[in-house]
Amino acid sequence: MESSKEENIELIIQGCIKKNEKSQEILYKKFFGYSLSVALIYNLQRRDALEVVNDSFVKVFSKIGKYDTSKPFQGWLRKIVINTSIDKLRQNNKDHRFVEAEKYQIQDETPNSISNLSAQEIFEILNLLPHYHKTVFCLYEIEGYSHEEIAEQLGIPTSSSRVYLTRAKQRLRELFMVNDLQG
Repeated sequence: MESSKEENIELIIQGCIKKNEKSQEILYKKFFGYSLSVALIYNLQRRDALEVVNDSFVKVFSKIGKYDTSKPFQGWLRKIVINTSIDKLRQNNKDHRFVEAEKYQIQDETPNSISNLSAQEIFEILNLLPHYHKTVFCLYEIEGYSHEEIAEQLGIPTSSSRVYLTRAKQRLRELFMVNDLQG
């Protein structure tokens, strides 16, 4: 059954390479929900996430000939959605000024407290973080990017990436404690 799904996706991708509109529609519908779930992690508003999904599929269809079929399509698509989200973040924050935050770095005294949160609890309170803090947190903790990669992607100093991650973790702890006290 699993290899049948993979063959089906390969046929759809081959159709997309040939610019077949029906294949593009099938691929879009098949991966829309997945793409939206990824985009919602990196975008504060649903309408922005939908825009990112649509922009991502435009990129997918224009670059699908470069897709390496030996790798999972979903991983390739995820990377495109994340990069499109980062592009949108940068575009919306062109005037945002970053200060070298090395001297303001906060020490994370309890590095394991974030591991006490379930994934669902994190996602419920994640949207309460400032956008850059949330983005850095997701790129580092969920996607496994290094601070250097995040800094390059977002056009910020590496030290700012570290500070944003520390502040995001601190805020998540605070929010979790508030939720814990209310629960």
